[in-house]
Amino acid sequence: MSSILSGGFGNFSLSEMDLLQSALLPKEITKGACLLKPGQICQSLYFISSGSFIQFKEKDEIDQQIIDLHVDQEWMLNQQSFVRQQPSETFIQAFMDSHVYELTITKLHELINRSSSFFQLARLLEPTPSRIKLFDDQLSPVAKYQFVLDHRPSLLQAFPLKIIASYLKITPETLSRVREKLSSR
Repeated sequence: MSSILSGGFGNFSLSEMDLLQSALLPKEITKGACLLKPGQICQSLYFISSGSFIQFKEKDEIDQQIIDLHVDQEWMLNQQSFVRQQPSETFIQAFMDSHVYELTITKLHELINRSSSFFQLARLLEPTPSRIKLFDDQLSPVAKYQFVLDHRPSLLQAFPLKIIASYLKITPETLSRVREKLSSR
């Protein structure tokens, strides 16, 4: 459970850590189950103790647009829906059987009311810098894949290459060529 607080997003006293742990609700999520669907308002943050999740939009009945990938020992949420309290446009779906700890918005507010130290949890609501860099910079396919290798290599163990390619906004064929090019270096 200490890994929940090891993300470097704050300093908490032992009593504050106990408060946080008591506010977290453990949940087992089966493969394919959705924590959030389009039209629902994101009411919780989740810490992934084990497992992996895909955040996506449906382009049509067959294709998905991968918005984000989440692996164990990370916090996840639909940032836009949670912060604005507006309906989500995306799904958050378990890619495999997973164990998470849920922190609801109500529990978060209760924690902040008990100690201003919990305002440090607001860092979890900020878009991750790595995601911003990956998609705001005009990176080549090679640079995108290298960025994942350097900053989120656990994605490569958790997801098939087709999903990684969709996440990087490149075709699976392009990803294969990129991997081949990098391995020949």
